[in-house]
Amino acid sequence: QRRTTEYDEQCTVMAWAVWAVKQQPELHNLFHPANGEFRHIATAVRLKKLGVKKGVPDLFLDVPRGGYHGLRLEMKVHPNTVTPAQKDWLQRLAQQGYFVAVCYDATSAIRTIQDYLRLPSVSSGTRPAD
Repeated sequence: QRRTTEYDEQCTVMAWAVWAVKQQPELHNLFHPANGEFRHIATAVRLKKLGVKKGVPDLFLDVPRGGYHGLRLEMKVHPNTVTPAQKDWLQRLAQQGYFVAVCYDATSAIRTIQDYLRLPSVSSGTRPAD
């Protein structure tokens, strides 16, 4: 039996989001920042110059809820754990007002997203840039 991977679990979360976006339009704002993954050294160097950083969480949901600026999820599968760089990012994001979580499967990630979206909405006095 093939062991499930973080990739598999994250793909399941994103497939659910595509399906659920009609009921929860905020899911349009759920994305993966394309950090990580193995790349050719030339591509890795280029991306680093563009600002890719080690340890950035796997999923972003840029929707303010319950006093938080947004949600940041790190996907893991057992027995993997967060790296020091990932832990540092999660701590700094939490200190800056983001809801952060580490999820070990798609089910817990989806539940975390749903629970987060049930928090009270935050109205913003800002408008998009022209």
